[in-house]
Amino acid sequence: QVQLVESGGGLVQPGGSLRLSCAASGSSFSIYGMGWYRQAPGKQRELVATITNGGSTNYADSVKGRFTISRDNAKNTVYLQMNSLKPEDTAVYYCNARLITSSREYNYWGQGTQVTVSS
Repeated sequence: QVQLVESGGGLVQPGGSLRLSCAASGSSFSIYGMGWYRQAPGKQRELVATITNGGSTNYADSVKGRFTISRDNAKNTVYLQMNSLKPEDTAVYYCNARLITSSREYNYWGQGTQVTVSS
């Protein structure tokens, strides 16, 4: 079982930066693939970025070059550094932990943190 708690959201002007954090409690954080997803009002939840347990990263085209995902296994934390923010980045951002074994898939979500980009 993994519990995820996001923090770092808030209101920022266009062009600004925020860093989201996701603290994980429970066992074996380092073996999980981690990701950030977001959901804007009236839209489906979409992938923002993922990082594997080996450190490989993947980004949505809309955030490439602006966002950076990273993890600190010693602190059981995954981060999302968001630069050059745009109004269309406004959404609730969710942290995800995922592990696929031979017998089942484990999938955990945080409660979300609001990011609002507005002048």
